[in-house]
Amino acid sequence: MGELIGYARVSTDEQDLTAQRDALAGLGVAPERIYVDHGLTGTNRARPGLREALAACRAGDTLVVTKLDRLARSLPDARDIADELTSSGVKLNLRGSVYDPTDPVGRLLFNVLAMVAEFEADLIRMRTREGMKVARAKGRLRGKQPKLSPRQEAHLVSLHRAGTHTSADLAELFSVARSTVYRAIQRAAVREEG
Repeated sequence: MGELIGYARVSTDEQDLTAQRDALAGLGVAPERIYVDHGLTGTNRARPGLREALAACRAGDTLVVTKLDRLARSLPDARDIADELTSSGVKLNLRGSVYDPTDPVGRLLFNVLAMVAEFEADLIRMRTREGMKVARAKGRLRGKQPKLSPRQEAHLVSLHRAGTHTSADLAELFSVARSTVYRAIQRAAVREEG
């Protein structure tokens, strides 16, 4: 029997991997055989921890994950991973259920699970968009607030035009980044043209 290789992922740096690590240990994965990714979404295929986990798998090994959405959040991504596992002769263990991607039934189940994971991700995106729409309608979501008030911006532009201050001086004087100074000057020029 081959080795058990674990993979865990969290989408943000604030999230904790303890529950996934404990679940993987409960499924028999040695702590040193668990590969992790922090702050990376499942839709991002460029995940160093996943790359290392797949590279560590040899023919006869089993890749262990607690949930399919930790491994992939889209059907194409899940298929790519399944193809990689199949070509390497590696099985997939999802929370204790082992799927052999070389077996037609295992491949079918893997594809069904991948479709469910993609559907789940689509629902989350849809709910997020709806929530933002409601918040915007209620005036709670206003986007990024300007660093300078209209009065401060007018003062900044007048100082710039007087030629007494450099953009670096203005940035320091108004406690903003130089890019904010440049944008304020550009907005004033556009207003004058229009």
